[in-house]
Amino acid sequence: MAKSTARHGGRRRGPGSSPTTRPPWATSAGPSSPGTREKASGAPGAAKGDCGDPGDLQARPRRAPSRRVSRLWPPPGAQSPPRAMRPGGVRSFALELARGPGGAYRSGERLCGRVLLDVAAPLRVRALEVKARGGAVTHWLEGRSVGVNAVSSDYAAAETYLRRRQLLLRDTGETTTLPPGRHEFLFSFQLPPTLVTSFEGKHGSVRYCIKATLHRPWIPARRARKVFTVIEPVDINTPALLAPQAGAQEKVARSWYRNRGLVSLSAKIDRKGYTPGEVIPVFAEIDNSSTCPVLPRAAVVQTQTFMARGARKQKQAVVASLAGEPVGPGQRALWQGRALQIPPVGPSILHCRVLHVDYALKVCVDIPGTSKLLLELPLVIGTIPLHPFGSRSSSVGSHASFLLDWGLGALPERPEAPPEYSEVVADTEAAALGQSPFPLPQDPDVSLEGPFFAYFQEFRYRPPPLYSEEDPNPPSEAMRPRCTTC
Repeated sequence: MAKSTARHGGRRRGPGSSPTTRPPWATSAGPSSPGTREKASGAPGAAKGDCGDPGDLQARPRRAPSRRVSRLWPPPGAQSPPRAMRPGGVRSFALELARGPGGAYRSGERLCGRVLLDVAAPLRVRALEVKARGGAVTHWLEGRSVGVNAVSSDYAAAETYLRRRQLLLRDTGETTTLPPGRHEFLFSFQLPPTLVTSFEGKHGSVRYCIKATLHRPWIPARRARKVFTVIEPVDINTPALLAPQAGAQEKVARSWYRNRGLVSLSAKIDRKGYTPGEVIPVFAEIDNSSTCPVLPRAAVVQTQTFMARGARKQKQAVVASLAGEPVGPGQRALWQGRALQIPPVGPSILHCRVLHVDYALKVCVDIPGTSKLLLELPLVIGTIPLHPFGSRSSSVGSHASFLLDWGLGALPERPEAPPEYSEVVADTEAAALGQSPFPLPQDPDVSLEGPFFAYFQEFRYRPPPLYSEEDPNPPSEAMRPRCTTC
């Protein structure tokens, strides 16, 4: 009996084995189905356990895609739960200062405010504290090259001016339960006697703030913060700030190693201290002995100096400026009080160890082909303006000497004598007085009754000496009163 072998799907079976049943997904869909034809035993697609003809894959039944229903909470259109229902039961927690957001403080004053707490449900509180902090901070980076590598140096410095702490609810180890509603806690701090004006710069700042912290058991602490401004008073009514400032510079104009002449500049202002909004009268003299025209200019420059670890970083900015008319070759120009108004700027900061804010009046002359001729006069921007009476003696004296130095005013050497009677009263007026309707009585026993008229005329006399608290002629030792009880 001959042995027969048959191939089915590329596999050999024995004499007693039955034909392998094809899987259900490979069942022929009918004689007319183009993708379900039988394979020959030697079909190339049936070797090596292949799945058969690609048409078999097309006949595989496809599973319907599963639809996932997204569960959103809260559903679209629904309102979120109110704050009162959130964990913790705190509706609001805020800080308020007595002077409001625009108020400013200075050293030695009392800083008062309140902490506002709105509770929706009974709230367990462990402690409530308020802190006042203030100080100056500087920080910047400087890069340098070391061979093919770039190295950056970090410079930072800090100085603390204010550090206060006040407990509104003390932590005694037991919690305090606050009933629902609005609660108000008052606080007060005494500011130190010496502070620095608030300032914001590119590489440093001076900031002051109040922080309130609400501590609760098993819940993160709740915090509130409020920034306040400090303006340290700078009084310009001092002899040092009322003294005139003056200077002179000169420069040789050059062009391609050739001298083109000398340009000289001298400038003066009546005092050193000013306040924002004031006008600086600039007196200057520009003498152009060169062969090219020059242009004088003046500007108020702010210089910010940041210090850390022995290094300094400066930044300058022009806050106000003015330009004059060009001065031709061989000509001379004179500024007789050119007005330069100071805009609203911060006061000078001179007593801080990590940063300074300085001002200066720079008068310069632009010379073509040569670096400009520069003259710098120091300024101090204060907060207390010039007092009309308190510093009248020093201010008037400095202003008078300033005008005399520049030849803009002069006082008479001797007092003017009073004019003659004939110069004051004309002959016609004297004749009219002789025909007065009220003749003088001839009898000396008769009392003088009736209206009398007088003629007054103002005269220009030398002004009295300026007031000074120091006696210019102090008494000698022999004239001083001695104590009679010793």
